[in-house]
Amino acid sequence: MTRIGRIERATKESSVLVEIDLDGSGKVEIDTGVPFYDHMLTAFGVHGSFDLVVRATGDTHIDAHHTVEDVAIVLGQAIRQALGDKAGIRRFGDCWIPMDEALAHAAVDASGRPYCVHVGEPESMESFTVGNNYATVLNRHVFESLAFHAQLALHVRVIHGRDPHHITEAEYKAVARALRAATEPDPRVSGVPSTKGVL
Repeated sequence: MTRIGRIERATKESSVLVEIDLDGSGKVEIDTGVPFYDHMLTAFGVHGSFDLVVRATGDTHIDAHHTVEDVAIVLGQAIRQALGDKAGIRRFGDCWIPMDEALAHAAVDASGRPYCVHVGEPESMESFTVGNNYATVLNRHVFESLAFHAQLALHVRVIHGRDPHHITEAEYKAVARALRAATEPDPRVSGVPSTKGVL
């Protein structure tokens, strides 16, 4: 059984291709035209042990916003496709990630009911840009889009941190590891892990 999702999406603002193998080994090919976002998606694939291909072009000469958000939308759709009927998965997962002075926690329920809670980032993140290409105010957009389109309940909390790079990277890695745990096969579960029989 392969759990691979492949989605392409084109708008007047961006063109995006995402392919993800939930049972991969962390092989990644990332090119979004936003270097710091490439760095974060690489961390997401490697630490989630997902084989991940992301290719995107967009109106980054205006702003990175459209490309970043559209990639998150398509990544969420590809994850949802790869999960199929969700039979045999653990469903729930969480992870704590320290990165130097920063500490982030993420919890995932592959519930089929999209919801995102994103709290704890310092106010300075609302106006900070990493590497002159990625505004950290986009973090919430990424996690909300991912949760909605993958149909996850996703909670992301920054416990503490000072460096916006460290905070952002800890968040992406925590989400990746929590998602990995939630989507992994559970040898004790044969059907869909829900009393309703469907997720």
